[in-house]
Amino acid sequence: MKTPLPKIDEIEKKWYVIDAEGQVLGRMAAQIAVRLRGKHKPIYTPHLDTGDFIVVVNAEKVKLTGNKLEDKMYHRHTGYMGGLKSVNAKTMLEKKPEEVIRLAVKRMLPKNKLGRAQLKKLKIYAGPEHPHQAQTPETLNLQAA
Repeated sequence: MKTPLPKIDEIEKKWYVIDAEGQVLGRMAAQIAVRLRGKHKPIYTPHLDTGDFIVVVNAEKVKLTGNKLEDKMYHRHTGYMGGLKSVNAKTMLEKKPEEVIRLAVKRMLPKNKLGRAQLKKLKIYAGPEHPHQAQTPETLNLQAA
């Protein structure tokens, strides 16, 4: 018996809204990554994008446990000699709360063309408003396991 492969046209992609208020960053990011990849569906295929669209609201109210607000560092490089820039999680949450969630999810996805395509299906907003009402997204309650 052959394993059925879903055709790209037949893959149904739903839209979900996640409220990040009070959610722990890493646990939420792990569940978002699973949904973006489509691993929660019975038609999951590793080399196809079978995942759903995720809209995250209230990104500024996400929680970090322990001393991560002060200790966790985000690094980037300008491309010039000695151009390593570092900023801690507290500053990053104040300036770019969307980037904190995006980086957490990005690092849990595959590091290839498929992972980049899946990351484009993640929409993050700092406040409670989002412009995706036309897609009629369902509210997704993440378990705090």
